[in-house]
Amino acid sequence: MSQPTPSSAATPAPPPTSAPIPPPGSRAAPGGLRAVFALGGSALPLHAFLARLPAALCPIGTLTLITERHGIGDAGPVAAALWLGQALGGPVIGRLADLRGHRPVLLLACAANAAVLLALVTAVLGGLPPAALLAPAAAAGLTVPQVGPLARARWARLAGGNKRLLGSALSFDTTLDEVGFMVGPALAGILAVTVHPASALVLAAGLILVFGTLFAVHPTAPGPAAGSPTAGAPGGRAGVRLWSPRLALLFTMAVLQGAAWSGANTGVNALAASLGEAGAAGPVWAAMAVTSSIAGFATVARPGSADLAARLRWTIALQALLTLPLLAVSGLWAAAFAVAGIGLAVAPHLIALFGLVERAGPAERMGEAMTVIGSGLILGQALAAAVAGPLAAAHGHRAAFAVSCAAVAASAVLALASALPPRAKSRRGTP
Repeated sequence: MSQPTPSSAATPAPPPTSAPIPPPGSRAAPGGLRAVFALGGSALPLHAFLARLPAALCPIGTLTLITERHGIGDAGPVAAALWLGQALGGPVIGRLADLRGHRPVLLLACAANAAVLLALVTAVLGGLPPAALLAPAAAAGLTVPQVGPLARARWARLAGGNKRLLGSALSFDTTLDEVGFMVGPALAGILAVTVHPASALVLAAGLILVFGTLFAVHPTAPGPAAGSPTAGAPGGRAGVRLWSPRLALLFTMAVLQGAAWSGANTGVNALAASLGEAGAAGPVWAAMAVTSSIAGFATVARPGSADLAARLRWTIALQALLTLPLLAVSGLWAAAFAVAGIGLAVAPHLIALFGLVERAGPAERMGEAMTVIGSGLILGQALAAAVAGPLAAAHGHRAAFAVSCAAVAASAVLALASALPPRAKSRRGTP
């Protein structure tokens, strides 16, 4: 696989650090955590982490609040509306960020998302019926600022053609997602018990308004991509085609990865409920996020020499093998050990997946490419939940686990059977 070439996007703003950055492709170019912080400064990861934490707080916060007011039967559709809105709105926000620059698009999205979240809380506490909550929930999803995908696009742009540094930066950023999805649900549960069921959504609104704004105005925020009308290039960026067979393959794998998570999560919840310990499902599921975060940080520290295509294949094959023990579990401790084992392959797989997205998408539309893959993860979770839930209700927790096993096995077969072509260049044609 060929090395990434420097982005053709607009010239990046200088990193907020005085540490010298070796030129792309330099053999002396460092990798690892120190190099990542030297590249973007210490404030960028902090702002990005706290600004994306609402993405982990909102789904469980919505479920908790609606369940407390109307019951779980009405909470599911409202949470699904939020997920669907996020899946549909992500690529739109990514495309606008490429077209207009990160700063104005993120500032508007952060303000809108915070306002809509507070409106959703007000509607619930005001006693509106569940059907009336679908629209604000969908709007909350549509306006999610997509900090995670845009942060990855920003790291890719900062690293330029330095393959090792880019790998470390994307590994670190993907690991931040894993930590967020470990902390977010736990924090939402604690706040619901100790403060108020609505407190997680209120906190999410505050975090996105403050830290999303800080992320938006950070000096590393890129302006309009080269070739966009805003950048002053004739013809604009509309002729740069986003989709390619390679990106479609990666999107399909993202959908299957989301389905694998959702099937396993549904199975854990069904098992806990059948044992009369429904509240234990959260801690059991958090075991995956813990081991995945550890594996992610290990990948940052020691990225290894395997190219991304090879890493994608072996990590998804390993995940397929590690998912099989779910079919044999009958207790919560066994489920916790099983999902913890799966977590060892999750972050390395996502790191390889997003690394290949950086190579498959055109530089002019990198923000959109990253958000498309994020939407694939969400879409897979929603689709699998619609299948695994009824199966678990009719046939028990192992039926939901079977959905997870089938999804990750399909992803492994797809990865092993597909030829991943070399890095994509800017493609002119229909978007």
